[in-house]
Amino acid sequence: MIRHIVMWKFRPGTEKEQERFLCNLRALQGVIPGLVSSEVGRNVNGGEYDAALISEFRTFEDLEAYKNDPRHQAVSALCKSIREARAAVDYEVM
Repeated sequence: MIRHIVMWKFRPGTEKEQERFLCNLRALQGVIPGLVSSEVGRNVNGGEYDAALISEFRTFEDLEAYKNDPRHQAVSALCKSIREARAAVDYEVM
């Protein structure tokens, strides 16, 4: 199993777009093949990042297919337009 974790820091003044992005990201669950599970949430304790995604895939190939899926790319494009920073890590769950 592959775990894919992403965190975002959003630009101020993009609150409506942030909600649309997070909602659209949640909507990918059950739509894109290979996406086994995903959680999307806002940071409730302050800090450097505003929101995070934790998702799981059976293989690295499934993760790559997810990243290249046009539905994910559309959601990602919205995020790129409103984010200041992004951090990501992928690792194999043992």
